[in-house]
Amino acid sequence: MKIAITGGHSEAEFIISMFNQEKHDLVVVNDDLELATKITQDNGIKVFFGDPARPHILNDAGIENSDILISLCDEDTDNYVVCMLGKKMFNVKKCICIVKNPKNVEVFKKLGLNSVISSTYLLYQTIKGESEIENIVKTLSLENDKIIISEILIEEGYAVAENFVRNIKLSVSLNISCVFRGGEVIIPDGNTQILVGDKLVVVSKKEDLEVILK
Repeated sequence: MKIAITGGHSEAEFIISMFNQEKHDLVVVNDDLELATKITQDNGIKVFFGDPARPHILNDAGIENSDILISLCDEDTDNYVVCMLGKKMFNVKKCICIVKNPKNVEVFKKLGLNSVISSTYLLYQTIKGESEIENIVKTLSLENDKIIISEILIEEGYAVAENFVRNIKLSVSLNISCVFRGGEVIIPDGNTQILVGDKLVVVSKKEDLEVILK
């Protein structure tokens, strides 16, 4: 899958690292030269240096015909511009616009963007979930609920506790994207052992979540 990632700071590093582990074709554009150099060194991929809100920069970087474009710029308006350019000029199939102001979610959707994510709103949902009985699982839906990202806390007695990822056998497919453990982020492979207290970030189909939890 061809994925374009523009702008961002530490969150860009994390997302790029995750997608790079999965061997996707990445196109990265960033206007922070120091960060661009670090991403190249850490991931072994080329980062195009420049302002992603400028059409000629996106053209030179080669985002055309990307399957997904994720814009992580500091300003909401820049993210809107990048996504609209991707959609209108570069034939990007899916544009994901990140906004800091949750009020811009509906505004940007009305202006033609379907996938608008507010980190502030997600934070609210997380805090709200902590006070509810279902706080063991938090989900973020993508692509009209066809795909969901779930955060699952592993407790004593769970079937996967103390097992290695390679030994987890289910009747449905899932992807354990990362493991949060003691303040650290682990990108798992088959040799990663799941421990009590771990939080797993799992990507799955919505209809498979119940089977995964059981």
